[in-house]
Amino acid sequence: MGKIAVTLQQALGSRDRDGARGATTARTLAQGAGWDAADLLCTFGPRDQPFEERHTGVCIAMVVAGSFDYRAAPGREVLTAGALLLGNTGECFECGHRHGAGDRCIAFHYAPAYFERLAADAGLASGQLNFRRARIPPQRALSPLIARACAGAQADDASATVWDELAVELAAATLRAAGTSMRAETAASGTAGAVATSRVAQVVRLIDDSPGAPHTLTSLAAAAGLSEFYFLRTFQRVTGVTPHQYLLRARLRAAALRLQDGGAKIVDIALDCGFNDLSNFNHAFRAEFAASPRVWRARGRAQRS
Repeated sequence: MGKIAVTLQQALGSRDRDGARGATTARTLAQGAGWDAADLLCTFGPRDQPFEERHTGVCIAMVVAGSFDYRAAPGREVLTAGALLLGNTGECFECGHRHGAGDRCIAFHYAPAYFERLAADAGLASGQLNFRRARIPPQRALSPLIARACAGAQADDASATVWDELAVELAAATLRAAGTSMRAETAASGTAGAVATSRVAQVVRLIDDSPGAPHTLTSLAAAAGLSEFYFLRTFQRVTGVTPHQYLLRARLRAAALRLQDGGAKIVDIALDCGFNDLSNFNHAFRAEFAASPRVWRARGRAQRS
C-alpha cells in the first residue's frame, strides 16, 4: 500500500501549503449491474467539523491509508488501515478526524437487491442482511482482497472482470467476517455438480472462441445460467483459476499466435485481443511468456527462416 499512502500524504501536504479546507474526492474505479467501486481520498483533519451523511446502499469500504472515527447506528469505531467500514442501506453516519488528518478508502457500494442476492447465494438466511457492527478490524483473510483492490486502483488499466470478481468475493468475505449466521450449502464444499460443470465448460469454450470480446463476470455468469456468486465459485472449482485469470491467459495466447502469424502492429493485436492499454499488455505478456511481444515475434520469425 506504499503508493496509496504516499498519494494521501501528498494531498495533505498540498492542502497545508494552500491553506485550504479539508475535502473528499471520489474517483470511480469500476461499476457493474448492482455495484460500483470508488477511490475516496479525504483530507479532513482535527479542526474540520464532521457532518452527517447517509448510505444510499450497502457499503463496504476498505481503509487503505490513514485513520478516522466512524459513527453509525451499530456503534462508534476507529477505522484504521486494513479495516472495513460497514454501512447499511438508508443509515445515517458521520466520519471525523480528531486523531489525525486524512484517510483513503476503496469503497464498494451495492444496490440492496443485488447484495441480498449475493447474501442468499452465500447461504445467508433472509431477514438478517443488516450489519450489526460498524467495523471489521484488520484480518488476515481480508488482506489479499485489500491488496488486489489497491493494485487495481493504481493500475493504468484494469479489467472490469477483476473488479466484478472482487465485488462478489468481498461481499461474501465480509458477511463471514461479520459473524453473520450462515446455513450449510452443497456448493460450499466438494466437487461441482454435473450440470454446473457442463455450463462452465461451455463458458470456457465461449472464452476460447472469442477472447477479445468484452467479457465480464456478469455476462459470463449469465451465459452459464448461474448467479455471479455460484459461477465464480464453480468456475474456480472446475478450472482451478478465476474467470479473469482464464480470460487473461486466453487473450495472451491469442496475442502470441497473432504475433507469430502476421505482421500486424503490436498495439492493434493488443486491442483486438481485449487489452485496453499497450503498457498493460506488454507487462502481462512478459510475465506470461518471459519475453516482450517484440522479442516473441522476432523469435518466431527466426524459427521459420
